[in-house]
Amino acid sequence: MNINQQSLFIPYHTGHLHLRQIMPFKQSKHPIPILMLHGAISNGRVFYSESNKGLASYLASRGFIVYVMDIEGRGKSAPKLGRGSHLGQGEVIREQLPLIQQYILTQHPEISQVHWCGHSWGGVLMASAIARYGYFQRNVASLVTFGSKRKVNVNSLRKWLVITFGWGYLARFIAWRKGYFPAEKWRVGMDSESQTSLKQSIQWVNGDWIDTDDGFDYAKAAQKTQWPKTWFIAGQGDKVLGHPADVESMIKECQFQEPHYTLLAKKEGFKHDYDHAGMLIHQDIAKEFFPSVSDWYQQFSTI
Repeated sequence: MNINQQSLFIPYHTGHLHLRQIMPFKQSKHPIPILMLHGAISNGRVFYSESNKGLASYLASRGFIVYVMDIEGRGKSAPKLGRGSHLGQGEVIREQLPLIQQYILTQHPEISQVHWCGHSWGGVLMASAIARYGYFQRNVASLVTFGSKRKVNVNSLRKWLVITFGWGYLARFIAWRKGYFPAEKWRVGMDSESQTSLKQSIQWVNGDWIDTDDGFDYAKAAQKTQWPKTWFIAGQGDKVLGHPADVESMIKECQFQEPHYTLLAKKEGFKHDYDHAGMLIHQDIAKEFFPSVSDWYQQFSTI
């Protein structure tokens, strides 16, 4: 692939946020840039690799400028999570996404909007930020999510093991003992999670869509939000973390205007019933589905 990657470090509190810029070497046009955000117990590497695999690299090879964000403490952002780390998902919505959005717009003065793309909980945080802030409703060109759900309503043994027991009890106990949850060491995720974000995500998955820091009601705000074009993508093999029924439930809760929805399933003509991670990292997904993602972004005007 004829693309270039570099790491950018944006000052934040006592450290920095890492932003991976992936772009083609030569550009004949100025497409609207794309910002990608990972989910819980993860980092930006779910979208890219040093060997140019992943959705971000694929889109860059098609002429798009892509920025992949690591939230505070994850990936190459610093400082790393440890005992005493207290920032949660509220800071991602109220501070980190606004900071990175403004940085990207400053780097591209010829454009006034940025596409947003989230995996799993990253899509929830992005939707929350759009619902909360009018300026995101104006300068976010589109919202694309992979396996994003606000609540987990599906009932199954796997849900009890993964969400109720694993996430709700075991992970919180480990986080209480260590001061944070080292998910990668327990081989249940790509990166660590802070006690605060762990607690807040559990509250949202099981309860109301209300900011636990200041009481902001996202569900109420969503009813009046001027949403950008949205595309929600679910995997038939995603049994818990982004079950298709829960993805559709989030679409209804947000009251999107004419949302686009795709189910990656054999019954829909795909080779596999893709699961939560597979919709981004399966060996067949790049050839089978990434061209459709590129076509989605091509529909928007370029400078």
